[in-house]
Amino acid sequence: MSPLESLFHDGSRELQDRFDTRRIADRINEVHVTDVIDDNSKTFIEQRDMFFLATADADERPTCSYKGGDPGFVRVLDERTLAWPNYDGNGMYLSMGNIARNSAVGMLFIDFESGHRLRLDGDSSIDSTDPLVDDYEGAQFVVRVVARAVYPNCPRYIHRYKLVERSHFVPRRRRATPVPAWKTSDWAADALPADDPARHPEDHEVRGR
Repeated sequence: MSPLESLFHDGSRELQDRFDTRRIADRINEVHVTDVIDDNSKTFIEQRDMFFLATADADERPTCSYKGGDPGFVRVLDERTLAWPNYDGNGMYLSMGNIARNSAVGMLFIDFESGHRLRLDGDSSIDSTDPLVDDYEGAQFVVRVVARAVYPNCPRYIHRYKLVERSHFVPRRRRATPVPAWKTSDWAADALPADDPARHPEDHEVRGR
């Protein structure tokens, strides 16, 4: 399937024709959309410390989530494949559960200081035995994505922000990961997994919310 076929469907075409954008849409697809991750895209992706992930379940009900880590936590393994770790979250596994039933994902990478952004659509898989798991401190499993379409987006509406600090909760080697305060709340504490460090907050630093 070419990038053009994968990006545009009847709904896209109807709106393109309504607003007379079919020509420019096709030109953008021709000039900018590819199914490989080139060197510039690889560098941009691996410099990011976050991205937004879109998934849908087997009934096509979508959700969108934020994924954060230290720069380089998303790795480009080859011109078609990238990978990132899944860290401990709230235990709902909405995005990862969707991937287990529907492999299609959309990824949005943004540099909020420069306004540059990159979208990547692909097919994903999760694997707790992936050889990369040991490379990521605190990873539960690794997600791999094979790209179907890679393309930049117009930056005009991206608000500019400066980084204040990176999250203290990102697992890092040779440093204890803090416990989020919400896990010690009365409504949550007795429902946590049996091995969750938050069950013994006296032994860990508690931070944030």
